[in-house]
Amino acid sequence: MALRLFTDKAMHIAAKYYQKAVAMELSKTGLRYEDLLNENEHDVKEALSLASPELITARVRRSTRAIDLNLKQKNFNDYVSPDVDQETFKSELYDELVQIRMRDQEYALLNFHKKS
Repeated sequence: MALRLFTDKAMHIAAKYYQKAVAMELSKTGLRYEDLLNENEHDVKEALSLASPELITARVRRSTRAIDLNLKQKNFNDYVSPDVDQETFKSELYDELVQIRMRDQEYALLNFHKKS
C-alpha cells in the first residue's frame, strides 16, 4: 500500500513536469494537445465527423499555422502577446472520443460470445 502511494505520488510529479514540457512545445507552434490526435484512427475520425464545423476549421487553421511557422523557423509566441492564454489543454473533442470508445468497448463485450 505504501509503495503504491509512493509510486502514485512520483508519477503525479513526473506527469506535471511532462505536461509543462509538452505545453511549452505546443505553445511554440500554437497547437492544442487534441490537435495531435491521429485522424486516421477510427475513433478519432468518427469524433471529428460528429464535431462542429467551427471546431474542424479551427483545428485545420492551427495545423496550417504550425506547419507555416515550422517552415519559416519562427515561433508563435513572437506574434502574440505573452499574457494571451492559448488554452493548450482545452478539451473539445475528448468527451465525444471517450463516449465513442466506451460504446465500441460495450459493443465488443456484447458480441464476445460470437467469437468463441
